[in-house]
Amino acid sequence: MGIQLHDPSTQPTDAPEPAKRRRRRPLRTILLVLLAVAIIIPASLGAYLYSLGQIYESEITTIDSPWPAESLRPQRQQAGAAAGEPAPGEAGGPGGSQPGAGTAEGSQNAVADGMLNILVMGSDSRGATTEEALSGGNSNQRADTLMLVHVPADRSKIFTVSLMRDTWVDIPGHGQAKINAALAYGGVPLMVQTVESLFNQRIDHVAMIDFEGFVGMTDALGGVEVNVTQPFVSPHSSKKYAKGPTVLDGKGALDFVRERYAYADGDYQRVRNQQAFLQALLAKNLSRDTLLNPVKIHNVISAMAPFVSADSGLNAGTLARLGLELRNVRSDDMEMFTLPTLGTGTSADGQSIVIPDRNAIAGLSRALADDSLDKFVASRGLAG
Repeated sequence: MGIQLHDPSTQPTDAPEPAKRRRRRPLRTILLVLLAVAIIIPASLGAYLYSLGQIYESEITTIDSPWPAESLRPQRQQAGAAAGEPAPGEAGGPGGSQPGAGTAEGSQNAVADGMLNILVMGSDSRGATTEEALSGGNSNQRADTLMLVHVPADRSKIFTVSLMRDTWVDIPGHGQAKINAALAYGGVPLMVQTVESLFNQRIDHVAMIDFEGFVGMTDALGGVEVNVTQPFVSPHSSKKYAKGPTVLDGKGALDFVRERYAYADGDYQRVRNQQAFLQALLAKNLSRDTLLNPVKIHNVISAMAPFVSADSGLNAGTLARLGLELRNVRSDDMEMFTLPTLGTGTSADGQSIVIPDRNAIAGLSRALADDSLDKFVASRGLAG
């Protein structure tokens, strides 16, 4: 039997292609799609984060000169360093020739290399102006809320220390007065100097937040739930707030953080309310419902940024780096407490004041210097 030869032109034209060619195309398509996703998602995320940064940068007010003269400021101490011994890179320390923390460059180094202290002032701007206070001039602006936020070097927690606004302290150049008067006497620089002198610790960043900013931010989050421990009627809105868990909208949040006259212990309860609200606010911001909702994040930043004033170093880039370093911190890792006092009294000129606890101030100063605030909180039973 001979071999039969067939003319290729006589073969059917619709014969299927070999199977091996068909299998390669889906694989190639999948790889191309995955490559496109790998490129598009980071690019889109980068563009989104850049957009949020632009909103923040364009809306906040920059405090151009928030710092007192460098010669009047304490030097940064490393944890465990001897008192008065500056850290490397600080003015007066090994390798240091320029001001350290408290400048844009020094603040960035503080974020990258060690503990961080941020002074936060809450201001109720009704009937007051902030321009003079921000510029360092005399004004009728006083800090209604004063908090020192401490971020330890290991970024495991966030500590917030509330300072009673009527605490009787030495205000440099003005003698003794209520601590919140520093803002009226010499604006932000004098307030920074007063707090730095009180604890002998350097402030890395400073921010002032208008209470009105809580309205839009709370509403953008869809409300914030707090536990009202003492019922009250707001003189501002005439609304009644019952005892127990309550979801606050923006105006309710403002009532809650402002009220003091309804309480027997006045400012002490107001500070507790402010701490409870801020902790609930931070927890809501850190929730999956918020973090996985780009629209909500955009609305929160857009609502709050116009009511924030901060030093130039506390910019979007700094906040992004700090946020990355604090990515494992949850609401349970945020400790808020009030600096212990000796109660209330009356000054020589008849003012109702809060008497400072010098032992507590000394203990907090050592804990800040040693970056051991967790031990201070535990030893005094201050954890909430």
